[in-house]
Amino acid sequence: MICLWGISQDIAYNDKENLFKNAYDMAYEGNHNSAKIALLEVLSKDEENLNARSLMASIYSWEGEFEKARDEFNKITSKVRDNRNVWISAIKNELYANNNATALGLINKALYYLKNDTEVERLKELVLERIENQKYPELGWFNQNSEIKRSSGANKPKEEKKEGDEVAKVIKPKTPLDKEELKNKVGIRNSFIIYDQRYDPMIYSSISLKHQTKYGSIIPRINYSNRLGRHGIQYDVSLYPKLAKKIYAFLNYGYSKASIYPSHKLAGDVYFSLPGAIELSGGGRYIIFDTRNVSVLTNSLGHYRGNYYFSLRSYITPRPNNLTKVSGNLLVRKYLKDGENYLGASFGMGYSPELRQLTAGDELLAETLLYIESQRLALEYQFTGKDSPNIYKTNIGVRRQELSYDTGNYFWAVSAGLTYSVKF
Repeated sequence: MICLWGISQDIAYNDKENLFKNAYDMAYEGNHNSAKIALLEVLSKDEENLNARSLMASIYSWEGEFEKARDEFNKITSKVRDNRNVWISAIKNELYANNNATALGLINKALYYLKNDTEVERLKELVLERIENQKYPELGWFNQNSEIKRSSGANKPKEEKKEGDEVAKVIKPKTPLDKEELKNKVGIRNSFIIYDQRYDPMIYSSISLKHQTKYGSIIPRINYSNRLGRHGIQYDVSLYPKLAKKIYAFLNYGYSKASIYPSHKLAGDVYFSLPGAIELSGGGRYIIFDTRNVSVLTNSLGHYRGNYYFSLRSYITPRPNNLTKVSGNLLVRKYLKDGENYLGASFGMGYSPELRQLTAGDELLAETLLYIESQRLALEYQFTGKDSPNIYKTNIGVRRQELSYDTGNYFWAVSAGLTYSVKF
């Protein structure tokens, strides 16, 4: 009887091992539903099977069922306190779900039991930065949120094992969290504008390099335009320095010898974060031409509400004899899974060198086209690749603009553009 009992135990153990191996293989191939069925059978026979529960939690996390994943991870960490892989997977599950506060709580617990763990410390720095800057997803100097991506079910999981862990195998998807943050980005932009009368199509291109530091980001850029048979190049650089915990700035300088660009342009804004997810800014623009200089005062009011961002910006251009011109622009964005993925729309109207007849992004093209009345509507969509952090952005817009030589009469213009950015 003892021999028969021993044989039956071996058969049961082998059966559970085979079920888990099959579940592992199915998860590896992306067949999550079948893998979960097999894991449920394993757990029905052995609730203490940590390998099976870890794999089940990971599958829930990959599929975006973060609460179910949290429940499974909690069942493990409440009993096994020193398993490094399970703690890291549980923390990343909260980061995928954008539960920064919960992730920080898990990190503190993990560090209590694991002591000095370099990966957990790295995740702590990341989540603290996210909490501090979560109100600024559109800023160049903070893109950590974009590095936290939900992993698709088709991602190939990998096996990770550390000597001494009670759970021998923990499976998790490949994700940017598993590598160092990407701090550089090269962007290439091409766009064109088509007019319904008089003007030939205008072409605009640019190439930029963004480098992110702990103090902010630096973005040198080369702009090229071709219009009315003339072309030109402009060089500029933008800075986004972080001045204090809730204060940052935007600085820009541009230079060109081409007639379709100003000789020099300077821009600056200071942004303040206020309670209630409100953001205020104030600054100015100074544009230098061969024959005149133009000064513009600008300010903005922004508000973050859930996944939405609203920004209202005004431009005030002082002129002699009480002829000051005012214009405004309203921007609305809905952020999707992170700060690099969003849908947006903007509407602008009024008089301003920033809202002018012939434009390339926000660049002034010609001195003679200042103080022209216009109305414009633009749509934008930015998204990242499914299996890469590279960024794509498309935009399309329509503008009704006053003719510079015929006050009171207007023409129509349609613009479209595509930007591709590579992160490394």
